[in-house]
Amino acid sequence: MHPIQQRIYALVHLRGHRKFHSLRELGNAIGEHHPQKVKHHLQQLEKMGLIEMDWSNYQIEPKQRRGKPGKAEAISIPILGAANCGVATLLAEERPEGVLMVSRTMVKSPQKKLFALKAVGDSMNQAKVNGQDSIEDGDFVIIDEEDRHPRDGEYVLSIINGSANIKRFSQDKANNRIVLHSESTENFAPIFIHAEDNPDYFINGKVVSVIKAAKQIES
Repeated sequence: MHPIQQRIYALVHLRGHRKFHSLRELGNAIGEHHPQKVKHHLQQLEKMGLIEMDWSNYQIEPKQRRGKPGKAEAISIPILGAANCGVATLLAEERPEGVLMVSRTMVKSPQKKLFALKAVGDSMNQAKVNGQDSIEDGDFVIIDEEDRHPRDGEYVLSIINGSANIKRFSQDKANNRIVLHSESTENFAPIFIHAEDNPDYFINGKVVSVIKAAKQIES
């Protein structure tokens, strides 16, 4: 998929039904300033069955890409930047950077509203997402943005002072606080959040799957 198509699809997939006043407005939203290029790539996305386009008012309906009959079904997940697995320092901005194509069987709850982030750091390299998957530097972490009420032991995407962070969640009810735990081969201290720290802290979704980074094979 062309990078412009990836940015368009990630944008409309994230927001759902999207309506723009012009091709130029849509182009500005994805960093492309040539309306005819935007139109061309919208048409290509239509042909691929990834969007439905109402050209009379520039309204775009995103669709899931599906595999061919007899082959594993694939889904498209927008990539929205990166999240720290250590100290929360990466700003939590919804910046569509592309689309991750994965087999439906690789993603838990594929019918949910999902997005992907690239993990940065090693503080979760001993995690056990779904009982087995660690989160290593460079992995894609799949987030269910509609699930913001985790149970103890689940992995969450937290926003701390405007920065994104991935940790294991637990509640310390005796001290009226949330504890965010690292699970790493290195020694990382927990993060303690008082229950009343709002809006400086909130949960932006639950980790549902990890897509491991591709390993380069040395010749």
